[in-house]
Amino acid sequence: MRLSHLPLIFALALVAVLLSAALFAPWLAPHDPNLISLADRLQGPSARHWLGTDHLGRDLFSRLMHGTRMSLGSVLMSLLGILAIAVPVGAAAGYLGGRVDQALMRICDGMMTFPTVVLALFLIGALGTGLANVVVAIAVSHFPFYARIVRAVVLTLRNADFVLAARLSGAGRIRVFIDHLLPAIAAQILVLASLDVGHMMLHVSGLSFLGLGVETPTAEWGVMIADGRQFVFSQPMLIVLPGLCLLMAVMASNILGDALRDRLDPHHQFGHDH
Repeated sequence: MRLSHLPLIFALALVAVLLSAALFAPWLAPHDPNLISLADRLQGPSARHWLGTDHLGRDLFSRLMHGTRMSLGSVLMSLLGILAIAVPVGAAAGYLGGRVDQALMRICDGMMTFPTVVLALFLIGALGTGLANVVVAIAVSHFPFYARIVRAVVLTLRNADFVLAARLSGAGRIRVFIDHLLPAIAAQILVLASLDVGHMMLHVSGLSFLGLGVETPTAEWGVMIADGRQFVFSQPMLIVLPGLCLLMAVMASNILGDALRDRLDPHHQFGHDH
């Protein structure tokens, strides 16, 4: 085993732990994450509460596990929303070209001039707070980057020999897109999405920290950091533990994203920066 593979192995192991926590939190968590017990407030680690309790006596370990479920679930819903918008928009722009392409890409360019977090804040201001609106805001603010990748792949391959052969054989545009273009698009989207997971996690937690996303008492890392900030000097672990979970999740997603990019897109031809 090469030393250069150690970060990737570590990231894969960490992702496996996070996914296990997210999937099995209701069964693995030793306590109800929202169960208040003022008699046990601000307790240190013990046999009953492995990582201690918060200011309302809620078990930190259980809340961290359920917070993983909330963070990963919100990112997954955001990605599905992004793909639902980006794939049709990018495919239409690349396939139809002309005025359709110009109109769609000008809309995307206009949205990409704003940092995604600023655009997300604007959308939440218009839609209102709550997890559902956060997911919508993240999807709308991120989809232009994905749409441009879909368009680039379609433009590159729409006149390829195998695509022309499929069209000459009688296949319609939708069939050609699904059979021949979608696999190439999926590879590029997978790279971008893996690099973007950490970015979206920070958005969800940051908005929840500000009181605009997931609302208390729901267990979510940003909510936990917001709840613990008043005890930063007396009980710093209330902030350190959810912050560490967020850091590790973002780091793991970035390492995996870099590995997938090197594997699937060695020339990095469809990079983005937002």
